[in-house]
Amino acid sequence: MLKKRDVHDSHELYDLITHPDVFPFVRQKAASYEEFLFMTKQTIEAEERGEIISRTILDEWGTPIGTISLFDVEGNAGFLGTWLGKPYHGKGYNSLAKDAFFQELFYELGIETVFMRIRKVNIRSIKAAEKLPYVMKANEARKSLYEQLNANGDIFDLYEIPKDLYTLNLLRNGSNLGESQRLEA
Repeated sequence: MLKKRDVHDSHELYDLITHPDVFPFVRQKAASYEEFLFMTKQTIEAEERGEIISRTILDEWGTPIGTISLFDVEGNAGFLGTWLGKPYHGKGYNSLAKDAFFQELFYELGIETVFMRIRKVNIRSIKAAEKLPYVMKANEARKSLYEQLNANGDIFDLYEIPKDLYTLNLLRNGSNLGESQRLEA
């Protein structure tokens, strides 16, 4: 479902990211394939420096269909960015990718908080975020961060996924947490 970013996936991913239903909502916008390839190389280098955690999302046949990343990693927290190619919208890949990514972030990489800044005009992403039982809208609870994100206008809503709330949701739903992960919870 997820694998570390690899420049060899760039062509397939670039073809997907350029769709008009996808491109406006991605964080790393590339105007050409060469620019996308360069950004992918930069992402891989940034992960080596601990600034970002980024994975390629794969379908059940191993085809790259999007990416999921934690940007601006600092103090065991970061900002989630996810995109899927248009042919894969509404097929359940987003929630599967998030579950796999959150397992890695929270239980393998020591992340404690995942933030999501979602454009208020991105109704699809807002609805998807608000369906998740472990997501809290954080416009008020993290007011200074919310104001910082919206310094240039009322553009974003802020959401927060704390590790403890995510873990509580897994335990309530009888998820298959490993023994060491249960002890951490």
